[in-house]
Amino acid sequence: MQRRTVLALFGLLAGMAVPAVAAPLRLLNVSYDATREFYLAYDRLFAAHWRATTGEEVRVQQSHGGSGHQARSVIDGLPADVVTLALAYDIDNIAARSGRLPADWQAKLPNNSTPYSSTIVLLVRKGNPKNIRGWEDLVRPGLRVITPNPKTSGGARWNYLAAWAHALDSHDGDEAAAGRFMQQLFANVPVLDTGARAATMTFIQRGIGDVLIAWEAEALLAREQPGGEQVELLLPGLSILAEPPVAVVERNTRRRGTTALARAYLEYLYSPEAQELIAAHHYRPSLPEVAERHEQRFPRMRLQTIEGLGGWDVVHAQHFADGALFDRISRRP
Repeated sequence: MQRRTVLALFGLLAGMAVPAVAAPLRLLNVSYDATREFYLAYDRLFAAHWRATTGEEVRVQQSHGGSGHQARSVIDGLPADVVTLALAYDIDNIAARSGRLPADWQAKLPNNSTPYSSTIVLLVRKGNPKNIRGWEDLVRPGLRVITPNPKTSGGARWNYLAAWAHALDSHDGDEAAAGRFMQQLFANVPVLDTGARAATMTFIQRGIGDVLIAWEAEALLAREQPGGEQVELLLPGLSILAEPPVAVVERNTRRRGTTALARAYLEYLYSPEAQELIAAHHYRPSLPEVAERHEQRFPRMRLQTIEGLGGWDVVHAQHFADGALFDRISRRP
């Protein structure tokens, strides 16, 4: 009798429906070197927002590296749901070469799909022993300048273009003279790392170089890290408005069923909560009321724009295409 009761109980339990536990939704964000810490914090913020809004769990995976290298990885098949890269040219390149997102991707979100901005600054050793005051000092013989490789790093392209903007300005628009300035500058670069974070590590941790050209956000973050007390930040007289854009990789998200989630992930970057987090990680917020609250943290600077230099297509052809100016000036004897 007892055995029959136990068997009946097992049968009843076997027939009962066991509630299924929904697997977390997943996104892959392919980003550039200097955003590691920001997106680690943002992913937690977005996951909490999504859970509160929908009841669903979401896990965001990150991939970081030089922006140009990351773009090539997506073109070659890395299944990114979203890209958050250092410059619009890299996302344009994905659209043109892979068709994984439309050519008008920049019209999909506010501010040409740019939720925050930054600029380019200089880091020097504590006490500024080389007495570096601005761009002109970076071409002095014997000075060692650290900057990553513009062929692989979007941040490096912004570094290069900030220096180029100064060279044009100081030589009354004479491109030949500006080219000679850039050649002198890169003659002082002992190593070209593949990305902005690697260049920062070369300067801070390995102690190589007299000055680092860097994202403002990366420079401010470096000063908070071990060894950061041994460096000082300098603002050049002229720099560039660096605008890192974001985009949904629509062909990938349609296949993975993540389009709505990917759009929400990028749209939430423009929320007041995310904009405050952006400021906390040393990027310049795009939301005016948040930017106003943090204006003391981000000094006004004289900034050139990419449009003022002709736009990315012109800039790429002139400076970064195979055989263009960077290739010519960076050749070692």
